[in-house]
Amino acid sequence: MEIPVIDFSNLNGDKRGDTMALLHEACEKWGCFMVENHEIDTQLMEKLKQLINTYYEEDLKESFYQSEIAKRLEKQQNTSDIDWEITFFIWHRPTSNINEIPNISRELCQTMDEYIAQLLKLGEKLSELMSENLGLEKDYIKKAFSGSGEGPAVGTKVAKYPQCPRPELVRGLREHTDAGGIILLLQDDKVPGLEFFKDGKWVEIPPPKNNAVFVNTGDQVEVLSNGLYKSVLHRVMPDNSGSRTSIATFYNPIGDAIISPAPKLLYPSNFRYGDYLKLYGSTKFGEKAPRFECMKNMTNGHKNIPA
Repeated sequence: MEIPVIDFSNLNGDKRGDTMALLHEACEKWGCFMVENHEIDTQLMEKLKQLINTYYEEDLKESFYQSEIAKRLEKQQNTSDIDWEITFFIWHRPTSNINEIPNISRELCQTMDEYIAQLLKLGEKLSELMSENLGLEKDYIKKAFSGSGEGPAVGTKVAKYPQCPRPELVRGLREHTDAGGIILLLQDDKVPGLEFFKDGKWVEIPPPKNNAVFVNTGDQVEVLSNGLYKSVLHRVMPDNSGSRTSIATFYNPIGDAIISPAPKLLYPSNFRYGDYLKLYGSTKFGEKAPRFECMKNMTNGHKNIPA
């Protein structure tokens, strides 16, 4: 199985309809996809990965191999509750904490900020396209995620999955779905490890070409879409031949955002079947969607069933 690939260069021409349909299918059946031609500066992406790797080598690597995680693996103790990873988290919005990261260089801070400014445009565009595909206003997801604030929360989990001497004994990151909204991943272009669960099988996501961005949807998109778009189970497998870089940015609801299925996507509920039959009698040979909408409005107290 090959993961869907969304070519953003096709969104402005006669291939837009097919591209939107492919995006809808990817969100509905996969919960993940690759984005090519995203207009993010690929040299900037390469620079960011290089700086992250330097930071890991100089500030994180030694302490990881001296950590309790590494000791437990070395002693072949129970490793079912640990992840073979070292991470730090950077908040970008609503406020940034990047300058509080220990020993982080000014160059890395500036490069990360430039990258996020470009990546955020991609995240917002994806939220608009998903909203459109769901039949919602194009800013629906953005507004839902913004709560009482000025926009969604944005943060980045920077992870390194160090070279692992016994990869058969541990997970790089255990199986999970993501709690948030839209996840945009800049990943290692050489070392594999990311796997998604599809149709009862684990599917390996290969290292990307040309810095394509890997995207998956989180739990809140599943709730907002009333289950149409799924958050998907995934994991990271460790590697004994090299360390893997993962820069995952989360386009998420802010803390006080109230999340619920979009009303337009809900079926009517709590109605009397007799009332539905009354409406059905006069609309039997018409589309069912207007009937459902009428019943939804009636149960919400907006209008009466037409005679």
